[in-house]
Amino acid sequence: MFIVNPKASRQPYPPSLQSVMSIAQANESRQWLSRWSGLNAGATPLYSLPDLAEELGVARILVKDESVRSQLGSFKALGAPIALVRLILRTFPEQQFHPHGLLEGKYADALADFTVISATDGNHGKGLAAAAQSIGCQCVIVLHANVSVEREQAIAAYGARIVRITGNYDESVEHAASLATANDWIVVSDTSYEGYEVIPRDVMQGYGTIAAEIIEATTGNSATPAFTHVFLQGGVGGLAAGIASYLWEQYGEQRPTFVMVEPRQADCLYQSALLGKPAKATGSVDSVMAGLACGETSPLAWRFLESSVDFFMTIEDDEAVAAMRRLAAGSARDIPLVAGESSVAGLAGLARLVKETGVAAEMGIDANARVLFISTEGATAPGVYAELLGESDASVLGRQKAWLPGV
Repeated sequence: MFIVNPKASRQPYPPSLQSVMSIAQANESRQWLSRWSGLNAGATPLYSLPDLAEELGVARILVKDESVRSQLGSFKALGAPIALVRLILRTFPEQQFHPHGLLEGKYADALADFTVISATDGNHGKGLAAAAQSIGCQCVIVLHANVSVEREQAIAAYGARIVRITGNYDESVEHAASLATANDWIVVSDTSYEGYEVIPRDVMQGYGTIAAEIIEATTGNSATPAFTHVFLQGGVGGLAAGIASYLWEQYGEQRPTFVMVEPRQADCLYQSALLGKPAKATGSVDSVMAGLACGETSPLAWRFLESSVDFFMTIEDDEAVAAMRRLAAGSARDIPLVAGESSVAGLAGLARLVKETGVAAEMGIDANARVLFISTEGATAPGVYAELLGESDASVLGRQKAWLPGV
């Protein structure tokens, strides 16, 4: 499915949105994270895939590889830690904690009884658990029925207490909220709801680091981006809002075209575009793209997406697996990449569109198009990855090492 967003705007970034999320705040978050041991040093790679671009009939394809952001294996390492740091600074202003000191665990004794909780499909919970372990506070993670045991174990490895429920992701969000109320804990969620926007804003603001690195690796302070189209994966909309808001503020009226891609059965953002307001998915939500298997749009994220995303579309699970397989294969000129099932929606969406020439033409996807997408995770569940591809992530990384010059 594919629709044009009639509300998309190419005006300068609105002050009403800048007061909520801005480049300045994103850069502050980035500076705070720069010394956290939970992140690998430096920017994540931005690869050009010329053979894939030729296959799909576009001028250039750029992929930002977030699988190597940290041992956590995904972009979520940027959101939850910043949200937790900002939460603690607001909660204990009299303590005058320093952000770097928090992430270095210098105030662990003072925070030993402070507890945060969140529902997750995997990556956000792992990011929050890792940050809580570094800081020295307590963390409780609520998992729904479709989160694999492999992902549960990865979260528990960071010292989080795990609570399992039998429902879906949205029900796990509700359960986390009820536990927080009953125990006087604080929810650190990446999705917003009525009366709960500050923490999700901080999570989204952390993702601005990705946009900042992309700009630095391409055009620097140029007023024109190096890419014409950005394909973003859905979920509740947090990542997309964090990236789109930063690039919109940076490039203003010259911003790239944004395309939102979701699983067909978890189409809450697509439905939001149809209805003109935050909406629920119409399908079962369950998808191989576990990180995107979300049933309700984040209202806060929608405030940014409703006027920045130009097109919304959905894809099938098998298209995501095909995209994973293509990235893993590499080619003579394309580096083999480990891209998890939730990271490839953008590429899968592009591959679908180029087969529909009329739609592609309407979107400006042609031989002059320069496309960016963000591979948001690696094999965060190695067993699932190997089952889907018939090849382990270690095998792909072995071919990647052989492909890299001088290694």
